[in-house]
Amino acid sequence: MEPANILVIEDDYLVARTIERSLSGDEFHVLLASRGDKGLHLARQQPPDLVILDIIMPDMDGYAVCREMRRDVQLVNVPILFLTAKVKVQDKIAGFLAGGDDYLCKPFNVNELIMRVQAILRRTRRLNPLAEEDYAETGGEEPFYGATAESTVFSAEGASRSAVFNGASARARHVSQLEVGGFVLDTHTYELQTPERGKVRLTPLQFDLLYHLMTHPDETFSPSRLLDEIWDYPSGRGSPDLVRVHIKTLRERIENDPQSPTFICTVPGRGYMISTHADRV
Repeated sequence: MEPANILVIEDDYLVARTIERSLSGDEFHVLLASRGDKGLHLARQQPPDLVILDIIMPDMDGYAVCREMRRDVQLVNVPILFLTAKVKVQDKIAGFLAGGDDYLCKPFNVNELIMRVQAILRRTRRLNPLAEEDYAETGGEEPFYGATAESTVFSAEGASRSAVFNGASARARHVSQLEVGGFVLDTHTYELQTPERGKVRLTPLQFDLLYHLMTHPDETFSPSRLLDEIWDYPSGRGSPDLVRVHIKTLRERIENDPQSPTFICTVPGRGYMISTHADRV
């Protein structure tokens, strides 16, 4: 396997070199950029496998870089790991709303950084063959931006759980849309049609999370299970706060009332589920 290309956008030289040394070896190839605009330029020249992105930078901060990447057809699916001194929950939410996949605070543990990088790359490499298949089926048109295909709608409600409630199985069946409780997820465009808020374009990580939950409706997922099955973190690693913030961010985008959600529901003391019953909260 070829080494993964990691682009580090960090204005602190010592931090950047620490990251570079930590990711040295045959597994990674690291490229450094000291400014946001320079990092974008390098990414557009050769899209990386992962971007490690600081937030507090002169001229163009990390949030702006992330938003630009999510608007760029070449970079929209490149995973982004924020590595920053901004530690408040509001900062994390802002990062995920901008399109980030993960968030690690400074000062950071080198082993934790390596673990997260490896987990993100495992997840994206596992999904890449599916993305390439969609790309080929649409004649080279980028699927994230609305590739057309014959629509196959799968309604999860009332179906046999053992038959189709596995995400890989649903993709293997070329299901282009999933419908649960009036919410319709398009697996070709990464868009969610909501009953109250119209159509919402999801980030890659938001799509992965929602797809997983929608293919298992009314099944409860603990934060640790989601860290394992979505983020691909080893058992016992990763913070449940990462899941909580992503759920909160997703609710703010798709729920009619994020403070009283009826679709992505909290099961007290257990975790989260996609509910097919409107009376659940």
